[in-house]
Amino acid sequence: MKKLKLIILYVSIVFTYSCSNDDVLTDSVKEKSVNNTSSQRAGLKPIGSGVMMQAFYWDVPAGGNWWNTVKAKVQDWSNAGIDAIWLPPVSKAQNGPFSMGYDPFDYYDFGEYDQMGSVETRFGSKTELVSLIDLAHQSGLSVIADIVINHNSGGNSEVNPYTGGSTWTDFNPLSGKFYRSATDFHPNNAHSNDSGVFGGFPDLCHNQTYVQDWLWKNSNSVAKYYRDVIGFDGWRFDYVKGFEPWVVKAWKDEVGGFSVGEYWDSNVSTLDWWTNSANASAFDFACYYKMKDAFMGNNLNALNDNMLWKQNASKAMTFVTNHDTDEIINNKILAYAYILTHEGYPTIFYKDYEEWLNKASLNNLIWIHNNLASGSTSILHVDNDEYIAKRNGNNSSGLIVYINNSDTWQERWVETNWSSTTIKDYTGHSSWQPVTQSGKWVKIQAPPKSYSVWSTL
Repeated sequence: MKKLKLIILYVSIVFTYSCSNDDVLTDSVKEKSVNNTSSQRAGLKPIGSGVMMQAFYWDVPAGGNWWNTVKAKVQDWSNAGIDAIWLPPVSKAQNGPFSMGYDPFDYYDFGEYDQMGSVETRFGSKTELVSLIDLAHQSGLSVIADIVINHNSGGNSEVNPYTGGSTWTDFNPLSGKFYRSATDFHPNNAHSNDSGVFGGFPDLCHNQTYVQDWLWKNSNSVAKYYRDVIGFDGWRFDYVKGFEPWVVKAWKDEVGGFSVGEYWDSNVSTLDWWTNSANASAFDFACYYKMKDAFMGNNLNALNDNMLWKQNASKAMTFVTNHDTDEIINNKILAYAYILTHEGYPTIFYKDYEEWLNKASLNNLIWIHNNLASGSTSILHVDNDEYIAKRNGNNSSGLIVYINNSDTWQERWVETNWSSTTIKDYTGHSSWQPVTQSGKWVKIQAPPKSYSVWSTL
Protein backbone atom coordinates (compact mmCIF):
# COMPACT_ATOMS: atom_id res chain seq x y z
CA MET A 1 0.00 0.00 0.00
CA LYS A 2 1.17 3.55 -0.63
CA LYS A 3 1.21 6.81 1.26
CA LEU A 4 -1.74 9.05 0.43
CA LYS A 5 0.56 11.91 -0.46
CA LEU A 6 0.99 10.24 -3.85
CA ILE A 7 -2.59 11.20 -4.63
CA ILE A 8 -1.80 14.87 -4.09
CA LEU A 9 1.34 14.63 -6.21
CA TYR A 10 -0.61 12.90 -8.94
CA VAL A 11 -3.17 15.68 -9.17
CA SER A 12 -0.57 18.44 -9.18
CA ILE A 13 1.86 16.88 -11.63
CA VAL A 14 -0.34 15.16 -14.15
CA PHE A 15 -1.90 18.44 -15.33
CA THR A 16 1.48 19.94 -16.17
CA TYR A 17 3.37 16.99 -17.62
CA SER A 18 2.76 15.21 -20.89
CA CYS A 19 4.66 12.52 -22.72
CA SER A 20 5.17 12.71 -26.47
CA ASN A 21 3.75 9.82 -28.46
CA ASP A 22 6.65 10.18 -30.91
CA ASP A 23 9.48 9.67 -28.42
CA VAL A 24 9.28 5.86 -28.29
CA LEU A 25 12.37 3.68 -28.11
CA THR A 26 12.69 -0.08 -28.40
CA ASP A 27 15.04 -2.40 -26.50
CA SER A 28 17.83 -4.12 -28.32
CA VAL A 29 17.14 -7.80 -28.94
CA LYS A 30 20.62 -8.38 -27.54
CA GLU A 31 19.55 -7.43 -23.99
CA LYS A 32 21.60 -9.55 -21.62
CA SER A 33 19.75 -12.14 -19.55
CA VAL A 34 21.23 -12.53 -16.09
CA ASN A 35 20.93 -15.14 -13.39
CA ASN A 36 18.05 -16.97 -15.03
CA THR A 37 19.27 -20.56 -15.10
CA SER A 38 18.92 -23.10 -12.33
CA SER A 39 22.68 -23.64 -12.26
CA GLN A 40 23.35 -19.93 -11.76
CA ARG A 41 20.87 -19.75 -8.90
CA ALA A 42 21.71 -23.12 -7.36
CA GLY A 43 23.59 -21.53 -4.47
CA LEU A 44 20.61 -19.62 -3.10
CA LYS A 45 19.20 -20.47 0.30
CA PRO A 46 15.65 -21.86 0.03
CA ILE A 47 13.18 -19.01 0.53
CA GLY A 48 11.56 -19.55 3.90
CA SER A 49 14.54 -21.37 5.40
CA GLY A 50 15.73 -18.20 7.10
CA VAL A 51 14.39 -14.69 7.54
CA MET A 52 13.40 -12.08 4.94
CA MET A 53 14.77 -8.54 5.06
CA GLN A 54 12.55 -5.69 3.89
CA ALA A 55 15.42 -3.78 2.30
CA PHE A 56 13.84 -0.31 2.30
CA TYR A 57 11.62 2.06 4.24
CA TRP A 58 9.31 4.87 3.18
CA ASP A 59 11.21 7.86 1.78
CA VAL A 60 14.66 6.28 1.63
CA PRO A 61 17.17 8.96 0.58
CA ALA A 62 16.58 10.21 -2.96
CA GLY A 63 19.49 10.74 -5.33
CA GLY A 64 19.84 7.34 -6.94
CA ASN A 65 22.14 5.62 -4.46
CA TRP A 66 19.82 3.21 -2.66
CA TRP A 67 20.73 0.14 -4.73
CA ASN A 68 24.40 0.73 -3.83
CA THR A 69 23.47 1.19 -0.15
CA VAL A 70 21.70 -2.16 -0.08
CA LYS A 71 24.46 -3.82 -2.11
CA ALA A 72 26.97 -2.93 0.62
CA LYS A 73 24.89 -4.84 3.19
CA VAL A 74 23.80 -8.06 1.48
CA GLN A 75 26.80 -10.17 2.47
CA ASP A 76 26.47 -9.20 6.13
CA TRP A 77 22.74 -9.94 5.99
CA SER A 78 23.42 -13.34 4.47
CA ASN A 79 26.00 -14.09 7.16
CA ALA A 80 23.39 -13.22 9.79
CA GLY A 81 20.90 -15.75 8.42
CA ILE A 82 18.77 -13.70 6.03
CA ASP A 83 17.66 -15.80 3.04
CA ALA A 84 15.86 -13.20 0.88
CA ILE A 85 15.62 -9.44 0.44
CA TRP A 86 12.48 -7.58 -0.60
CA LEU A 87 13.12 -4.51 -2.76
CA PRO A 88 10.75 -1.58 -3.38
CA PRO A 89 9.08 -1.27 -6.84
CA VAL A 90 12.00 -0.95 -9.23
CA SER A 91 10.51 0.64 -12.35
CA LYS A 92 10.01 4.29 -13.32
CA ALA A 93 6.96 5.87 -11.75
CA GLN A 94 5.18 9.16 -12.37
CA ASN A 95 7.11 11.09 -9.74
CA GLY A 96 10.41 10.02 -11.27
CA PRO A 97 13.41 10.74 -9.03
CA PHE A 98 11.17 11.31 -5.98
CA SER A 99 8.88 8.28 -6.27
CA MET A 100 8.96 5.23 -4.04
CA GLY A 101 7.66 3.32 -7.05
CA TYR A 102 4.04 2.79 -6.04
CA ASP A 103 2.71 5.04 -8.84
CA PRO A 104 4.02 2.94 -11.78
CA PHE A 105 4.33 4.39 -15.27
CA ASP A 106 6.85 2.34 -17.31
CA TYR A 107 7.30 -1.21 -16.05
CA TYR A 108 10.43 -1.65 -18.18
CA ASP A 109 12.33 1.50 -17.23
CA PHE A 110 14.62 0.62 -14.34
CA GLY A 111 16.55 3.86 -14.51
CA GLU A 112 17.73 4.16 -18.11
CA TYR A 113 15.18 6.34 -19.99
CA ASP A 114 14.81 10.09 -19.61
CA GLN A 115 11.14 10.34 -18.66
CA MET A 116 9.07 11.48 -15.71
CA GLY A 117 11.75 14.02 -14.81
CA SER A 118 14.79 11.77 -14.56
CA VAL A 119 16.84 8.98 -16.07
CA GLU A 120 17.50 7.10 -12.84
CA THR A 121 14.75 6.11 -10.43
CA ARG A 122 14.87 7.31 -6.83
CA PHE A 123 16.95 4.19 -6.10
CA GLY A 124 19.48 4.24 -8.96
CA SER A 125 20.11 2.92 -12.44
CA LYS A 126 19.30 -0.38 -14.11
CA THR A 127 23.01 -1.27 -14.08
CA GLU A 128 23.17 -0.70 -10.33
CA LEU A 129 19.99 -2.73 -9.77
CA VAL A 130 21.29 -5.72 -11.72
CA SER A 131 24.64 -5.45 -9.95
CA LEU A 132 22.86 -5.54 -6.58
CA ILE A 133 20.84 -8.60 -7.58
CA ASP A 134 23.96 -10.35 -8.91
CA LEU A 135 25.80 -9.80 -5.63
CA ALA A 136 22.78 -10.88 -3.60
CA HIS A 137 22.69 -14.14 -5.54
CA GLN A 138 26.43 -14.62 -5.07
CA SER A 139 25.82 -14.12 -1.34
CA GLY A 140 23.13 -16.81 -1.32
CA LEU A 141 20.15 -14.43 -1.12
CA SER A 142 17.00 -14.52 -3.22
CA VAL A 143 15.55 -11.19 -4.32
CA ILE A 144 11.83 -10.38 -4.12
CA ALA A 145 10.24 -7.79 -6.44
CA ASP A 146 7.46 -5.50 -5.24
CA ILE A 147 4.77 -5.81 -7.93
CA VAL A 148 2.23 -2.98 -8.30
CA ILE A 149 -0.38 -4.02 -10.85
CA ASN A 150 -3.61 -2.65 -9.42
CA HIS A 151 -3.18 0.89 -10.74
CA ASN A 152 -0.97 3.05 -12.94
CA SER A 153 -0.04 6.73 -12.94
CA GLY A 154 1.40 9.32 -15.33
CA GLY A 155 -0.65 8.72 -18.47
CA ASN A 156 -1.73 11.49 -20.82
CA SER A 157 -5.31 12.66 -21.05
CA GLU A 158 -7.47 11.07 -23.74
CA VAL A 159 -11.12 10.90 -24.71
CA ASN A 160 -12.57 7.85 -23.00
CA PRO A 161 -15.53 6.25 -24.82
CA TYR A 162 -16.38 4.17 -21.74
CA THR A 163 -16.82 7.13 -19.39
CA GLY A 164 -18.05 9.76 -21.84
CA GLY A 165 -15.29 12.13 -20.75
CA SER A 166 -11.51 12.31 -20.63
CA THR A 167 -9.24 10.17 -18.45
CA TRP A 168 -5.49 10.01 -17.79
CA THR A 169 -5.15 6.60 -19.43
CA ASP A 170 -2.90 7.20 -22.46
CA PHE A 171 0.42 5.56 -21.53
CA ASN A 172 3.33 5.83 -23.99
CA PRO A 173 6.43 4.56 -22.14
CA LEU A 174 9.84 5.21 -23.67
CA SER A 175 10.79 1.58 -23.17
CA GLY A 176 8.40 0.80 -26.03
CA LYS A 177 6.73 -1.92 -24.00
CA PHE A 178 3.20 -2.20 -22.63
CA TYR A 179 1.48 0.82 -24.16
CA ARG A 180 -1.89 1.35 -22.48
CA SER A 181 -5.09 3.18 -23.31
CA ALA A 182 -8.61 3.52 -21.94
CA THR A 183 -9.50 -0.03 -23.00
CA ASP A 184 -6.92 -1.43 -20.57
CA PHE A 185 -8.46 0.22 -17.51
CA HIS A 186 -11.82 0.14 -15.75
CA PRO A 187 -14.46 0.62 -17.04
CA ASN A 188 -14.08 -0.79 -20.56
CA ASN A 189 -15.83 -2.95 -23.13
CA ALA A 190 -15.10 -6.18 -21.21
CA HIS A 191 -15.26 -5.35 -17.51
CA SER A 192 -16.78 -2.49 -15.56
CA ASN A 193 -14.77 -2.87 -12.34
CA ASP A 194 -12.92 -5.29 -10.07
CA SER A 195 -12.34 -5.44 -6.33
CA GLY A 196 -11.07 -1.95 -5.69
CA VAL A 197 -9.68 1.34 -7.02
CA PHE A 198 -6.79 2.96 -5.17
CA GLY A 199 -6.77 6.72 -4.70
CA GLY A 200 -8.41 7.61 -8.00
CA PHE A 201 -5.54 6.25 -10.10
CA PRO A 202 -6.38 4.51 -13.41
CA ASP A 203 -7.33 0.96 -12.42
CA LEU A 204 -5.83 -1.81 -14.58
CA CYS A 205 -8.28 -4.38 -15.95
CA HIS A 206 -6.77 -7.84 -15.58
CA ASN A 207 -9.67 -9.37 -17.51
CA GLN A 208 -8.33 -7.90 -20.75
CA THR A 209 -6.21 -10.42 -22.64
CA TYR A 210 -3.83 -7.66 -23.72
CA VAL A 211 -3.13 -6.75 -20.08
CA GLN A 212 -2.63 -10.41 -19.13
CA ASP A 213 -0.24 -10.88 -22.05
CA TRP A 214 1.92 -7.95 -21.01
CA LEU A 215 1.85 -8.65 -17.28
CA TRP A 216 2.64 -12.37 -17.28
CA LYS A 217 1.91 -14.34 -20.47
CA ASN A 218 4.17 -12.96 -23.23
CA SER A 219 7.77 -14.09 -23.56
CA ASN A 220 8.80 -10.53 -22.65
CA SER A 221 5.99 -9.95 -20.14
CA VAL A 222 6.67 -8.00 -16.97
CA ALA A 223 6.87 -11.23 -14.97
CA LYS A 224 9.27 -12.99 -17.36
CA TYR A 225 11.39 -9.90 -17.96
CA TYR A 226 11.80 -9.34 -14.24
CA ARG A 227 12.68 -13.00 -13.71
CA ASP A 228 14.86 -13.68 -16.75
CA VAL A 229 16.50 -10.34 -17.53
CA ILE A 230 16.64 -8.50 -14.23
CA GLY A 231 17.00 -11.63 -12.07
CA PHE A 232 14.18 -11.58 -9.54
CA ASP A 233 13.32 -14.80 -7.69
CA GLY A 234 9.90 -14.00 -6.25
CA TRP A 235 7.11 -11.52 -5.86
CA ARG A 236 5.48 -9.33 -3.25
CA PHE A 237 2.11 -8.22 -4.67
CA ASP A 238 0.98 -4.78 -3.55
CA TYR A 239 -2.63 -3.97 -2.58
CA VAL A 240 -4.11 -7.32 -3.58
CA LYS A 241 -7.47 -6.21 -2.22
CA GLY A 242 -7.75 -4.26 -5.46
CA PHE A 243 -8.04 -7.30 -7.75
CA GLU A 244 -9.15 -10.89 -7.60
CA PRO A 245 -6.82 -13.62 -6.25
CA TRP A 246 -6.87 -15.50 -9.58
CA VAL A 247 -4.53 -12.81 -10.94
CA VAL A 248 -1.76 -13.74 -8.50
CA LYS A 249 -2.39 -17.44 -9.11
CA ALA A 250 -2.20 -16.99 -12.89
CA TRP A 251 1.05 -15.01 -12.56
CA LYS A 252 2.57 -17.65 -10.30
CA ASP A 253 1.37 -20.52 -12.51
CA GLU A 254 3.08 -18.84 -15.47
CA VAL A 255 6.45 -17.90 -13.99
CA GLY A 256 6.74 -19.59 -10.60
CA GLY A 257 8.68 -18.05 -7.74
CA PHE A 258 7.86 -17.32 -4.13
CA SER A 259 4.75 -15.14 -3.90
CA VAL A 260 3.27 -13.13 -1.03
CA GLY A 261 0.36 -10.72 -1.08
CA GLU A 262 -0.35 -7.58 0.91
CA TYR A 263 -3.95 -8.33 1.93
CA TRP A 264 -4.39 -5.72 4.63
CA ASP A 265 -7.01 -7.37 6.83
CA SER A 266 -6.93 -8.66 10.39
CA ASN A 267 -9.60 -11.32 9.77
CA VAL A 268 -7.87 -14.71 9.83
CA SER A 269 -10.54 -16.45 7.76
CA THR A 270 -10.26 -13.79 5.05
CA LEU A 271 -6.47 -14.09 4.95
CA ASP A 272 -6.72 -17.87 4.79
CA TRP A 273 -9.29 -17.64 1.97
CA TRP A 274 -7.00 -15.36 -0.01
CA THR A 275 -3.90 -17.54 0.39
CA ASN A 276 -5.82 -20.62 -0.77
CA SER A 277 -7.42 -18.81 -3.72
CA ALA A 278 -4.18 -17.15 -4.84
CA ASN A 279 -1.94 -20.13 -4.00
CA ALA A 280 0.39 -17.64 -2.34
CA SER A 281 1.49 -16.51 1.09
CA ALA A 282 0.07 -13.44 2.82
CA PHE A 283 1.43 -11.02 5.37
CA ASP A 284 -0.07 -12.01 8.71
CA PHE A 285 -1.92 -8.81 9.59
CA ALA A 286 -3.93 -10.77 12.14
CA CYS A 287 -0.70 -11.52 13.99
CA TYR A 288 0.45 -7.91 13.62
CA TYR A 289 -2.67 -6.47 15.24
CA LYS A 290 -2.68 -9.04 18.04
CA MET A 291 0.96 -8.17 18.79
CA LYS A 292 -0.03 -4.51 18.83
CA ASP A 293 -2.74 -5.33 21.39
CA ALA A 294 -0.26 -7.38 23.40
CA PHE A 295 2.75 -5.07 23.47
CA MET A 296 1.19 -1.63 23.09
CA GLY A 297 -1.85 -2.56 25.15
CA ASN A 298 0.26 -4.37 27.76
CA ASN A 299 -1.89 -7.47 27.68
CA LEU A 300 -0.08 -10.57 26.45
CA ASN A 301 -3.38 -12.48 26.60
CA ALA A 302 -3.93 -11.13 23.08
CA LEU A 303 -1.31 -13.62 21.86
CA ASN A 304 -3.82 -16.38 22.63
CA ASP A 305 -6.08 -15.17 19.80
CA ASN A 306 -6.12 -16.63 16.29
CA MET A 307 -3.57 -15.62 13.65
CA LEU A 308 -2.79 -16.80 10.15
CA TRP A 309 0.34 -18.63 11.30
CA LYS A 310 -1.82 -20.67 13.69
CA GLN A 311 -4.23 -21.57 10.92
CA ASN A 312 -1.84 -22.02 7.99
CA ALA A 313 1.78 -21.47 9.01
CA SER A 314 3.19 -22.38 5.58
CA LYS A 315 1.41 -19.35 4.07
CA ALA A 316 2.00 -16.82 6.86
CA MET A 317 4.55 -14.00 6.56
CA THR A 318 4.94 -12.47 10.01
CA PHE A 319 6.23 -8.94 10.61
CA VAL A 320 6.56 -6.30 13.31
CA THR A 321 6.93 -3.19 11.13
CA ASN A 322 6.82 -2.35 7.44
CA HIS A 323 7.09 0.74 5.24
CA ASP A 324 3.43 1.61 5.78
CA THR A 325 2.98 1.11 9.48
CA ASP A 326 5.06 1.25 12.64
CA GLU A 327 2.62 1.04 15.54
CA ILE A 328 4.42 -1.46 17.78
CA ILE A 329 6.88 0.91 19.44
CA ASN A 330 6.97 -0.10 23.11
CA ASN A 331 9.14 -3.16 23.70
CA LYS A 332 9.43 -3.83 19.98
CA ILE A 333 12.20 -6.36 20.55
CA LEU A 334 9.66 -8.51 22.41
CA ALA A 335 7.53 -8.62 19.26
CA TYR A 336 10.58 -9.76 17.29
CA ALA A 337 11.26 -12.40 19.95
CA TYR A 338 7.71 -13.59 19.31
CA ILE A 339 7.81 -13.85 15.49
CA LEU A 340 11.37 -15.21 15.38
CA THR A 341 10.57 -18.10 17.71
CA HIS A 342 7.14 -18.98 16.28
CA GLU A 343 5.84 -20.54 13.10
CA GLY A 344 5.53 -18.57 9.86
CA TYR A 345 8.15 -16.88 7.70
CA PRO A 346 9.36 -13.76 9.58
CA THR A 347 10.33 -10.44 8.02
CA ILE A 348 12.72 -7.91 9.55
CA PHE A 349 12.32 -4.22 8.73
CA TYR A 350 15.42 -2.39 7.47
CA LYS A 351 15.33 0.46 9.99
CA ASP A 352 14.68 -1.86 12.92
CA TYR A 353 17.77 -3.85 11.98
CA GLU A 354 20.12 -1.10 10.81
CA GLU A 355 19.13 1.82 13.06
CA TRP A 356 16.46 1.45 15.72
CA LEU A 357 17.07 -1.82 17.58
CA ASN A 358 20.11 -3.67 18.85
CA LYS A 359 21.56 -5.53 15.88
CA ALA A 360 23.32 -8.12 18.06
CA SER A 361 20.00 -9.00 19.71
CA LEU A 362 18.28 -9.35 16.34
CA ASN A 363 21.15 -11.46 14.99
CA ASN A 364 20.83 -13.72 18.02
CA LEU A 365 17.09 -14.12 17.40
CA ILE A 366 17.71 -14.84 13.72
CA TRP A 367 20.17 -17.57 14.72
CA ILE A 368 17.62 -19.00 17.16
CA HIS A 369 14.96 -18.96 14.44
CA ASN A 370 17.18 -20.72 11.92
CA ASN A 371 18.66 -23.30 14.30
CA LEU A 372 16.18 -24.03 17.08
CA ALA A 373 12.69 -22.93 16.08
CA SER A 374 11.17 -25.97 14.41
CA GLY A 375 8.12 -28.13 14.87
CA SER A 376 4.62 -27.35 16.07
CA THR A 377 3.84 -24.74 18.72
CA SER A 378 2.27 -25.28 22.14
CA ILE A 379 1.36 -22.35 24.36
CA LEU A 380 2.36 -23.24 27.93
CA HIS A 381 1.29 -20.14 29.85
CA VAL A 382 -0.13 -16.70 29.14
CA ASP A 383 -1.37 -13.84 31.29
CA ASN A 384 -1.18 -10.05 31.14
CA ASP A 385 2.58 -9.92 31.65
CA GLU A 386 3.96 -13.36 30.80
CA TYR A 387 3.87 -15.55 27.70
CA ILE A 388 5.57 -18.94 27.41
CA ALA A 389 5.41 -21.19 24.35
CA LYS A 390 7.14 -24.36 23.24
CA ARG A 391 8.34 -25.30 19.75
CA ASN A 392 8.22 -29.08 19.74
CA GLY A 393 11.14 -29.65 17.42
CA ASN A 394 11.47 -31.14 13.99
CA ASN A 395 15.03 -30.92 12.73
CA SER A 396 16.24 -29.69 16.09
CA SER A 397 15.49 -30.09 19.79
CA GLY A 398 12.99 -27.27 19.65
CA LEU A 399 12.84 -24.45 22.19
CA ILE A 400 10.86 -22.72 24.90
CA VAL A 401 10.43 -18.94 24.66
CA TYR A 402 9.59 -16.91 27.76
CA ILE A 403 8.43 -13.32 27.13
CA ASN A 404 8.22 -11.12 30.23
CA ASN A 405 6.48 -7.75 29.85
CA SER A 406 6.56 -6.97 33.58
CA ASP A 407 9.00 -4.71 35.42
CA THR A 408 10.64 -7.50 37.44
CA TRP A 409 12.32 -10.84 36.86
CA GLN A 410 9.84 -13.70 36.56
CA GLU A 411 10.20 -17.45 37.11
CA ARG A 412 7.88 -20.27 36.22
CA TRP A 413 7.79 -24.07 36.17
CA VAL A 414 7.02 -25.47 32.70
CA GLU A 415 6.75 -28.89 31.12
CA THR A 416 9.35 -29.47 28.40
CA ASN A 417 10.01 -32.24 25.90
CA TRP A 418 13.29 -33.11 27.59
CA SER A 419 13.81 -35.57 30.44
CA SER A 420 16.86 -35.29 32.74
CA THR A 421 18.49 -32.88 30.31
CA THR A 422 20.57 -29.76 30.88
CA ILE A 423 19.18 -26.70 29.12
CA LYS A 424 20.32 -23.10 28.76
CA ASP A 425 19.04 -19.70 27.68
CA TYR A 426 20.38 -19.06 24.17
CA THR A 427 19.87 -15.31 24.48
CA GLY A 428 22.37 -15.05 27.32
CA HIS A 429 19.88 -13.08 29.41
CA SER A 430 19.88 -15.79 32.09
CA SER A 431 22.96 -17.62 33.36
CA TRP A 432 20.93 -20.57 34.60
CA GLN A 433 21.61 -24.02 33.19
CA PRO A 434 18.93 -26.08 34.92
CA VAL A 435 18.43 -29.83 34.51
CA THR A 436 14.92 -30.95 33.62
CA GLN A 437 13.30 -33.46 35.96
CA SER A 438 12.67 -37.03 34.86
CA GLY A 439 9.07 -35.94 34.35
CA LYS A 440 10.34 -33.17 32.00
CA TRP A 441 9.42 -30.24 34.25
CA VAL A 442 11.88 -27.41 34.89
CA LYS A 443 11.97 -23.90 36.31
CA ILE A 444 12.98 -21.14 33.87
CA GLN A 445 13.21 -17.37 34.20
CA ALA A 446 13.08 -14.19 32.11
CA PRO A 447 14.34 -10.65 32.86
CA PRO A 448 12.01 -7.62 33.02
CA LYS A 449 10.75 -6.21 29.72
CA SER A 450 12.73 -8.92 27.97
CA TYR A 451 12.74 -12.60 27.03
CA SER A 452 14.68 -15.84 27.26
CA VAL A 453 14.87 -18.79 24.87
CA TRP A 454 15.67 -22.21 26.27
CA SER A 455 16.91 -25.36 24.55
CA THR A 456 19.27 -28.25 25.07
CA LEU A 457 23.04 -27.79 25.15
